[in-house]
Amino acid sequence: MNTDEKIRLALQLEKLGVDTIEAGFPIASPDDFMAVSKITEKVKNSEICALARCLEKDIKIAWNALKKAKKPRIHTFLATSDIHLKYKLKMTRKEALQQIKDMVCLAKKLCSRVDFSPEDACRTEPNFLYQALETAIQAGADTLNIPDTVGYSTPYEFGQIIKNIKENVKGIENVIISTHCHNDLGLAVANSLAGILNGARQIECTINGIGERAGNAALEEVVMAIKTRPKYFNVKTNIKTKQIHKTSKLLTQITGISVQPNKAIVGSNAFAHEAGIHQDGILKEKSTYEIMQPEDIGLNENKLVLGKHSGRHAFSKRIKDLGYNLNQTQINKAFEEFKNLADKKKTVYDEDLELIAQEESKNFKKIWELKQVQVSCGSHSIPTASIELKNLKTDKCIKESGIGTGPVDCIYQAMEKIMGIHPKLTEFSMLAVTEGIDAQAEVTVKIQYKGKTFSGRGAKTDIVVASTIAYLNALNRALMLKEQSTPSFLFK
Repeated sequence: MNTDEKIRLALQLEKLGVDTIEAGFPIASPDDFMAVSKITEKVKNSEICALARCLEKDIKIAWNALKKAKKPRIHTFLATSDIHLKYKLKMTRKEALQQIKDMVCLAKKLCSRVDFSPEDACRTEPNFLYQALETAIQAGADTLNIPDTVGYSTPYEFGQIIKNIKENVKGIENVIISTHCHNDLGLAVANSLAGILNGARQIECTINGIGERAGNAALEEVVMAIKTRPKYFNVKTNIKTKQIHKTSKLLTQITGISVQPNKAIVGSNAFAHEAGIHQDGILKEKSTYEIMQPEDIGLNENKLVLGKHSGRHAFSKRIKDLGYNLNQTQINKAFEEFKNLADKKKTVYDEDLELIAQEESKNFKKIWELKQVQVSCGSHSIPTASIELKNLKTDKCIKESGIGTGPVDCIYQAMEKIMGIHPKLTEFSMLAVTEGIDAQAEVTVKIQYKGKTFSGRGAKTDIVVASTIAYLNALNRALMLKEQSTPSFLFK
């Protein structure tokens, strides 16, 4: 995600009601620093946290990115397992304890709220883990985050680790125990919930379960498990669950990472019933096969809302009801797009409206804009395409043509000629947003350019046009790379 995309997601996470947003790793890149810094200016209700290794430069730069935050927090970490100490850090246990002490102390001097994580905690020898955590507490840590870094633990084991920490670490009653579980064995959510049952009161998680390798614990699954089984877990969260669906969709749009249809809570089939026995039960009494209501996560069962005869007022109200606050200019553009879509589709669904609203709400500067695209292809012809793009800086339109293995390949080659950029296409995916032959096609692409990955997305009833817009958006993002400003102190 670039800075603007991170800000959009952070503001939505604030609406979702998350307690703390870990906004980035400021030392990692100038863009990460900028993103954290700008998010601190926008978000007021959630805590903003920056990640830092147990290194002086990391912690100081993290604080520089955070210092404007209304509620700042530094999260610092050091690996404690013997395998990490020996092969990665080349450090003794004694040296690790000293570094934890010094760096947590430094973080505490700068920031009132400090988290400490013993990386690879689940493979750390228990007595040394307790020593490391006690050292962090004495140095001023407010939260101890216990990571299952490689997703190796099982629910019973992870629950026992949390239980043993509560029973064996001096001063543990004065701090919050947190969990950070990876999903390599598909157990991240189960392990996190086991942590709750044994005393953890903070869960590090992600929307849609995205993350390193197989991902992290999915926020929506943890939250809805707690909400659905309140007597079993006997805890509650501040999450506004009706914002879950919207947050999931926004992340999908920004990252280009689609959610599998059978994904719990936010998958397209999560509230769908195909089996005849299930359908019969649902029609008689919803609770026979639904333990949650779609409305709980912000889904509207009545999907047919507007058509081509609908007016601007009804359209504006529905967009607002869906949770989008567009200004008048954005509403006008969105309404025009809606009318165009309504002329092509028999039925316009909420999902269609959300795509339109998302496109208009994006704070994304474009260099090139699509004017027209045309293709010629068939089973016995050579695929060709012609395209016209407008440079929004020079106001000049340029036409180009391309020949390739198919219509999309032709378009992409012609587009690259005009824009003077030749990235590597690493991913192309397409799905139908709604049902029917006239459904909008949502195309997502990913490209690699100068060592970075950029995503683009397009949604139209014409799959060729959707593919064109998706690639154009990705190329525009790549071209904007050169215009990213950087904080000079990082390079001193």
